[in-house]
Amino acid sequence: MQITLIRHGRPKYQLSGRVRADELPSIAERYDASGILDTPPATTIDAIAGHDIVVCSHLKRSLESVSALGISDIHLSDPLFAETMIPHFDSGSTALPVGIWVGLLRLLWLLGFAANGEALSKTRFRAEQAAEKLMELATGDNHVVLVGHGLFNYFIAGALLKKGWCGPRKPGRDYWEFGCYQPDAKRWAARVVSGNL
Repeated sequence: MQITLIRHGRPKYQLSGRVRADELPSIAERYDASGILDTPPATTIDAIAGHDIVVCSHLKRSLESVSALGISDIHLSDPLFAETMIPHFDSGSTALPVGIWVGLLRLLWLLGFAANGEALSKTRFRAEQAAEKLMELATGDNHVVLVGHGLFNYFIAGALLKKGWCGPRKPGRDYWEFGCYQPDAKRWAARVVSGNL
């Protein structure tokens, strides 16, 4: 049994330049509509050799990344695995570099700001659901590959570790980076005995 979490490839739409707060919603839409512009490295392709099941989010950059990996059969494409929607302001004329906006909004998100986005508590809950789905698919010695998103993969990794799986705390920040997870034999056996799969 193995679960491999991969971050998608580099999006065609690059987050750069100075933008006003009221431009953030349209930037988020364009980013989510963007495909990818690169190909995966050999290390990532090797990591999924012999996979049994591939899942991804419904976003274009995730779907195109699956194709770039040479995979034509997607078991499941679902918003459950989509990147968390970082909240943002929908008005205001303050202009800042996009990178500053992203950092600021993520910080505010961690402090409880959720306007126009997904609350941190909902992200954690959805990550728990995603981890449960991946574990269900991995049952029976399957190697499940999720081609997902950087921040949400991090939350899924945390949920897997709490549920008795072993692997890196951070599955990879950069495009095409990945983390591999396998169940801790003792903790997994306890879940099987208790029926808490």
